[in-house]
Amino acid sequence: MTSSLLLAVITSGFIYAITPGPGVLAVFGIGAARGRQAGAGFLCGHMVGDVVWCSTALVAIVGAREIGSEAFNILGFLSGLYLFWLGLRAIRSKGGSADDPQGAARNPFWHGILFGLTNPKAYPVAVATFTALLSSRAEMLSWSMLPGLIALSFLGGLAAYAILIGIVGARQVRGWYQRHELAITRVCGVMFIGFAVNALVHAVPGLVGNKS
Repeated sequence: MTSSLLLAVITSGFIYAITPGPGVLAVFGIGAARGRQAGAGFLCGHMVGDVVWCSTALVAIVGAREIGSEAFNILGFLSGLYLFWLGLRAIRSKGGSADDPQGAARNPFWHGILFGLTNPKAYPVAVATFTALLSSRAEMLSWSMLPGLIALSFLGGLAAYAILIGIVGARQVRGWYQRHELAITRVCGVMFIGFAVNALVHAVPGLVGNKS
């Protein structure tokens, strides 16, 4: 595994875990209401879902690669379109999601597990994010590398959660996040569009070339 592939997988796991969404908003709410320990408990539980969805996404990506370049290019093309749509929706977002009912969870750890495993957007976002960042290194992927890929994505997610745990727990942080949530969401939208362009740049030439 090359250093560039190693960094790409870690970065994918990090971005997947730290990008603002329902889970990030929930941990800020729990942290502000019940403190950093409760927020950390929620994230530890939520990581179970992250591992499941990221592992499933990597299985799909490696499987598509092993089937053939055209299957991987189709996956990359669909992922690019999906990320582009997410980015546009984020940029056009008008906010209004500041209230978080998850903050009152009695058991943050078990609530985090349930929250992470039942998020309907987790799998498609994981597939799209990992495909976009790994598309330029698709030829390196193989089944033998899968355990290492999963472990590296876990390390990236762990780093993201360490940052989140470090800043949750203060009502001032919760207030700051709510005040700037719209701007943060839109910045992430621009980032998603950038990933989408990267995925499409690598997928489209392969699809066109196979049909010519």
